[in-house]
Amino acid sequence: MIAQSLLGRTIASPRAREVCLRILAILFILALFLGGVQLRRWIGENTRHVRYQHDIVNAFYWGQETLKEARRLSPDPSANSWTGLFRGYLALYDRVKQKAYKNDYGLDYPPLRLLTMAIWSKEVRDGYPWVDNEHPKLVNPLLKINLVCELISAAAIFFLVRLCVRRSLHAHSTWPAWLSLEQRASICGLAAASVAWLEPSMILDAHGWPQWDVWILPFYLFAALAALKNRWFWCGCLLALGAMLKGQLLFVAPLFLLWPLWQKRWMSALRALAGFTATAALIVSPWLLRTPGAWIAFAAVAGASLLVALRYKLPYKGAWLAGILGCAAFVIGAFTGGSFAWFEIGFLYGTKHYPYLFISSCYNLASLLAAAGWSLKDNLLSAHVGSVHFHLTLQWALRLFFLGAVALCARGAARHLRNRDPRVLIAITAPWLLMFALLGQMHERYLVWGAVVSAVALGVNIRLSIIHFIISAASTAMIVHVMLVDKKLDATLRAIDVLHDIRPYASVVLLVCVTLYFWDALGWRIPAFRRGAIKTATSPSLSLGPEPEEA
Repeated sequence: MIAQSLLGRTIASPRAREVCLRILAILFILALFLGGVQLRRWIGENTRHVRYQHDIVNAFYWGQETLKEARRLSPDPSANSWTGLFRGYLALYDRVKQKAYKNDYGLDYPPLRLLTMAIWSKEVRDGYPWVDNEHPKLVNPLLKINLVCELISAAAIFFLVRLCVRRSLHAHSTWPAWLSLEQRASICGLAAASVAWLEPSMILDAHGWPQWDVWILPFYLFAALAALKNRWFWCGCLLALGAMLKGQLLFVAPLFLLWPLWQKRWMSALRALAGFTATAALIVSPWLLRTPGAWIAFAAVAGASLLVALRYKLPYKGAWLAGILGCAAFVIGAFTGGSFAWFEIGFLYGTKHYPYLFISSCYNLASLLAAAGWSLKDNLLSAHVGSVHFHLTLQWALRLFFLGAVALCARGAARHLRNRDPRVLIAITAPWLLMFALLGQMHERYLVWGAVVSAVALGVNIRLSIIHFIISAASTAMIVHVMLVDKKLDATLRAIDVLHDIRPYASVVLLVCVTLYFWDALGWRIPAFRRGAIKTATSPSLSLGPEPEEA
């Protein structure tokens, strides 16, 4: 009787199991959070002897230049106020452009990152007025920003994986049977978020280097979540905010414009573009609208647009109005003497600053091409049409190749979303991996974005999860290599030689891993396995309706 009761009946009631699962989840999350924070502290304390100090010094230098510009424009005591800081901040781009020799600006910070560094430098100067420019103190505020961004990124990955697994018709486990679909989706999301939170290359980049690459991850991940929820306007807004912190986000942003186009949802693409334009215009409006005439023209356009919006019943009035005003700000700025130095310095200069196939130690296609004797500006094709000359360089060939791959990722995302396949997560991840693998002028740190975002593979299948850990190891190895080379301690010379020697082999391994990710992002199947795919597609529906349109 006892054996029959144990085998044929459940020991605990569903309510008791649910309570136990919630308690275990809370304890696990709390332990994970505290362990992750402690790990970051340990990394920060034990990497001081190999810390890559140049980026901290550079950030502090440009923050100090902002304060100097404030003092130059405001000789009175108000130069040390917040008003003086913003005055210097708004004038710095033009000042740098005027003083640059042969367009070598040195500064490559987009507006929001420059503002953050200016505020940080002011706080450092207020607390440590005697501080040496070469050894800035009080780096902890920047490290706390890194910590918050890492935590938000892990939370975003949890929501992404849970949403896609919950929506999916297949490809997720049905074990154990007593767990509901919602619970299994939450477990997959928690696993992916845990791996992302403990991603070694991200922790080393943000707390051992330290760098500020992690700042854009929350914006990209929540933009993807907004796209999955059909909130395309907010998707564009988040992408613009992230790009104003680090311009590399613009390389992968076309995914969210091409994705709805593959679905033939032109309005969704326009809403995303409207959100991006409106947010970018709002941030840079102090540089664009610099004269009373510019503000009068902008007010006139805003008034006319608002009257039309109130008179006619149009869908997504707010999105269209914001997009029109954003475009108007850029057009008016172009015709009324607005400054675009922020764009030339903060975005374009970064694409010209390092004219090399790769920088430092990179495991990618560009490093293999460089080893074969290629350079970034090598001509691959030349054509003459009348007086016009076309030259296709290796740099632009790689860019076009990458853009085509992103377009295919967008097609894969649209296809997986239609089929309710969790591989839409892989399509969202692939552009970051392709960017590092294919483009030239990549820094070794730039794989950290793909290493973090690819943790979503834990919600898809085991094979891609294993590939994620290989990518994570490669990203960590590259960052370690650069940090060790910068100091070259006797105890690390052997490790430096090993990391240098494995670079070509690691590049091939990484390219294979990225190819596998890209293949799953496309959703193409080998013909021999198509029959199995048809059987899977006939699985019963979960009756999960589409997400409602945004207001």
